[in-house]
Amino acid sequence: MNVLLAVRMYIGKMIQDSGPGMKVLLMDRETIGIISVAYAQSEILQKEVYLFEQIDKSGQGPNMKHMKCVVFLRPTQENIQLLSAELKAPRYGVYYIYFSGIISKAAIKVLAESDESEVVREIQEFYADFFAISPHLFTLNLEKPIVGMEWNQSSLQRTVQGITGLLLALKKNPTIRYQGFSTLARRLAENIRDTMVKESSLFHFQRGDTVPLLLILDRRCDPITPLLNQWTYQAMVHELLTIKNNRVSLIGVPGAPKDMSEVLLSAEQDDFYSNNMYLNFGDIGQTIKSLMDEFQTKAKSHQKVESIADMKAFVENYPQFKKMSGTVTKHVTLVGELSRLVTQHNLLEVSEAEQELACQEEHSQSLQKIRRLLSSDKVRDLDAARLVLLYGIRYNKHSNNDVAGLTESLRRRGTPDKFVEAVEAMVRYANSGDTSSSSMLTTKDVTKITDKIFKGLKGIENVFTQHTTVLKDIIDNLIKGRLTEDTYPAVGGEPLSRVQDVIIFIIGGVTHEEGLAVHQLCRSNSGVRIALGVFELSLKRLTDVPKYLIGLTTLHHSADVCEVDKFDNTAVLLRGTYWHKTHCFRNKLFEATPQTG
Repeated sequence: MNVLLAVRMYIGKMIQDSGPGMKVLLMDRETIGIISVAYAQSEILQKEVYLFEQIDKSGQGPNMKHMKCVVFLRPTQENIQLLSAELKAPRYGVYYIYFSGIISKAAIKVLAESDESEVVREIQEFYADFFAISPHLFTLNLEKPIVGMEWNQSSLQRTVQGITGLLLALKKNPTIRYQGFSTLARRLAENIRDTMVKESSLFHFQRGDTVPLLLILDRRCDPITPLLNQWTYQAMVHELLTIKNNRVSLIGVPGAPKDMSEVLLSAEQDDFYSNNMYLNFGDIGQTIKSLMDEFQTKAKSHQKVESIADMKAFVENYPQFKKMSGTVTKHVTLVGELSRLVTQHNLLEVSEAEQELACQEEHSQSLQKIRRLLSSDKVRDLDAARLVLLYGIRYNKHSNNDVAGLTESLRRRGTPDKFVEAVEAMVRYANSGDTSSSSMLTTKDVTKITDKIFKGLKGIENVFTQHTTVLKDIIDNLIKGRLTEDTYPAVGGEPLSRVQDVIIFIIGGVTHEEGLAVHQLCRSNSGVRIALGVFELSLKRLTDVPKYLIGLTTLHHSADVCEVDKFDNTAVLLRGTYWHKTHCFRNKLFEATPQTG
C-alpha cells in the first residue's frame, strides 16, 4: 500500500502511453506539485519530456507540431475551460489527456466539441490527486480547510476528492470509521461514503477475509504531540527550515553555497536521506562523518589520472562522483544549520523543560525553569508560548498554578498577540467544562487524553525523542480489535472485521513524529499496512492548535512540508480516440493494473 509508488506508476504510464518522441508536459498549479514530489526533473527528462508548462500560463507559446503534449490536470471547471481553449487552437501535434480525478460527462462533451482538429488521442482518469510525501504519508496541501468549527465547503470537496482518489489508486473499497466526538470527522466520512455510492461502478473491488479501513481522526484527540520539539532529522529540517513538496530553501542560511539556494530532500532520490531521515539528531553527526570519509576516499582516487585507463574510469564514474559531492555538501549544510539554530534558540534546554512538564510531578521546579526560559532572549516566542501551553494543560487544575503570571511574562517579553491569545483561549476552554457541543472534547475528555499522554512519557531514558503519540495507541488498539464502535462508529453501520490495510486521515494536521510512528508500525507488523494522510503535513504554527481545539478561528497550517509493501494499482480509463460530438459518454471502461515488484 505504497502511495508514492502509486503516483510514480501513474506518471510513468502517462508518459509511456504517449509513445516515443519529444514531449511537453502540460500541468496545473496542483499537479505540478504532485509530480514534483514523486519525480525529480532529471528523471522526467530521461523519458523524453523536454518542456514543462502550466496551463494557465501557456496560451501564448509557439506552435510545435512535432511535439506530443501529455496533459495532467485536476478536473476543475477552470482547467476544463483552459484545456478547451488549448484544443480549439492546438499548438502541439497530438494530445494525451489525463485527469487526476473523476471527470463529468458534461466536461467530456465540452472537450469533444473543442477538438475540432481531432488532435486528442485519449482521455484517461489517473487518480493521482494527492501529494505523496513518502510511501506511507500523503497530504492534500490545503491551507484553510476549517473556519471556526465548520468545513470550508470547497476544502471539504477537495478533501473528499483527494481521499477517494487515493482509495481508487490503491484499489480499496473500505469500511469507513470516524472519531465519534467530531462532527467534522463524521461529515467528511459521510461525504466520502456518498461519493463511493454515487461512483459505485469504480469501487467494485472485491473484499476478502479482511476489509480495508478508512479511519478519520480529529487533531483534538492529541493536542500535546504538536507542542513538543522533535529531534529526528526529517522532523528538525521541517520544523526549523521548512520542507515544501520535498524541497528546502537555503536562502539566507549562513555558509550555504551560492549555487544551492534550494535542495531536494526525497527518500526516493537521496539514499543518505532515506537511510537517516528517522535518525535522532544526536546520531546524525557520526553518519555525516562517515559520508564525508567515503567521499574523501573517492576524491583522492579521482586525483590519480595518470593513464588512458585512469581517464576512462574518471569519465565513467564522474556522474556518481558529482552526485555524491552534491549529497555531501547538501547534508553538511543542513546539519550545520540545524546545529546553529539549536544553539542559537537554546532548544536543548527548551526541550528538556517540555519533557519535565510531561514526565515529572515537580510543579515548582517546572515553573521556575519556565520563568527562567521566558526571560531569555535566546528562546523564540514560539517556544515560549508552547511551554506555557504545555504548562497550562498540565497544571491548569493545580492549586498553585501560575498560568496568569506566565501569560503576563509572555506579554512583557513582547510575544506576538496571536501567541498570547492562543494561551488564553486554551485556558478558557480548559476551565469551561463546556459539554454542550458534540463536536468539542469535554474537559474530562481532555484530562483523560493528556493523562494518558503524560503517563506514556514516564520512565523514558531518552526524553528528547521517545515520546509516544496518541496515534500509536489508537493504531495498536485497532490492530488488537479494541476500538469500540461507540467511540469510533462506522458510516452506514457496516459490520467491523479484522483489519490489514488501514488508511488514516487526520483532520487538523499531523507531525513527523506521528509519521515516524506509522513507519515503525509498518515495519514491525508484517500483517498490517498503513497510509497516513492530512490537509498539510506538520502543524508548525503550533500555537494555532489550541485555537482549532476550541473552535475560535481558522485553522492555519505551515507552508508544508512529510514503506514497504506491494499493492495493485488500478486506473479506470476512458479511451477517447474518437469523439461523438452530440452525445459524449464513457465509451468503454476497463482496468489497467500494472504490477509492482
